[in-house]
Amino acid sequence: MELRVQIRPYAFKLTRPLQTATGVLEQRRGWLLRVESSAGRLGWGEVSPLDLQQLEACQDAMVPMMEPGVIWTTSELERLLAAGPAALAFALGAALAELDGELGSASCIGWLQAPPSAFLLPAGAAMQDALDRLLSSVNCSLPFTLKWKVAACDHEQEWCLLQGLLDKLPASARLRLDANGGWDRLQAWRWVEKLRGDPRVEWLEQPLAADDWEGLQAIAALVPVALDESLQAHPGWRDQWESWQVRRPLLEGDPRPLLRDLGRGKPRLMLSTTFETGIGGRWLAHLAALQAQGETPAAPGLAPGWCPAGPLFSSDPAEVWEAAGGVG
Repeated sequence: MELRVQIRPYAFKLTRPLQTATGVLEQRRGWLLRVESSAGRLGWGEVSPLDLQQLEACQDAMVPMMEPGVIWTTSELERLLAAGPAALAFALGAALAELDGELGSASCIGWLQAPPSAFLLPAGAAMQDALDRLLSSVNCSLPFTLKWKVAACDHEQEWCLLQGLLDKLPASARLRLDANGGWDRLQAWRWVEKLRGDPRVEWLEQPLAADDWEGLQAIAALVPVALDESLQAHPGWRDQWESWQVRRPLLEGDPRPLLRDLGRGKPRLMLSTTFETGIGGRWLAHLAALQAQGETPAAPGLAPGWCPAGPLFSSDPAEVWEAAGGVG
C-alpha cells in the first residue's frame, strides 16, 4: 500500500500549571500525522513527547518523513516505527491501525467514548479550594474518583493537607495519591501506615523511584500500588507487575498491542493522559472505554479541565488538523 505522510506541529498551554514531584508542566508541544493511502483512506496519529529530550529525538527521527512528495509503503513505516522513539511509534502505529480498520473503520465510526474520568486535584495548598469546589458540584452519594499530586511541596505541609482531605472525603469517593516517584522509602512508609485499611484509598501511584522494584513490592503488600514512571523506564515490568498499571499510550509506543490486550480484557490497567490533542485523545478515550468493559473497570485519568477548550481537542481529527494550522 502506497502512503503519503503529512506532519503538522502544534503547541498549547494548559489552563493552569501542573506541579508534580518532577517539575512544573505548563505547555505541550508535538506533531500531528496525517497518513493517506493511494485509495484515499486516512489514518491519523499524534507525537506527544513529555520532555525536551524525547521531543528532540522525535524531531530527528521525523526528518525523512518531512521531505515533500515522498511515497511510503506500509512496511517502510513499520520499520521506522520499530526503530524510532516511543512517542513517534505511537503516532505511526495509531495511523496504521486506523488504515487497517483495527478500530472498525477508518472513520469515526467504531470509536468508543471515554467513561467518566477521575478528577485531578492540584498539588500543594491549592488542593483545598479545588476540593471544596468539586465536592460542592458532585453528588457525594454516588461513586467518584479523585487524584491528588503529592511529593510536590514541603512534606509536612502535605501531611497536614492530607488530614484535611481525609476529613472531607465522603465514603463514596475513591482516592489516588500520585507521588511521581518523589518519596524516599521513609516518607512513603509514613503515608502507607496512615492510609492502609482506608477503603477510600484506591492506590498509591508511583510512591517510590522508578528503579526501586523491591521497595515498590513491599508497599504493594500492604496497600494497592499503581506503577507509572517505572513502566516507562522498564517496559518489561509490564509483564511482571501484578498490581495496577498506569498506561499512558502516547508515551509507550505502538498502541496496537495495548489495544489487543484491552480487547481481551487484561485486568488492572488504567489509562492516563499526557495532555494530548483530540487526535491522541480519541485513542485514549477508546482504550479507556475498552478498559471499562473489562473485569477491573477503573476511572481513566483524563484530567478534565486542564486542557483549554477548542477545535484542537475535537474528536474529529480533520478539525484538529485544521486547528493546528501551519504547513502540512
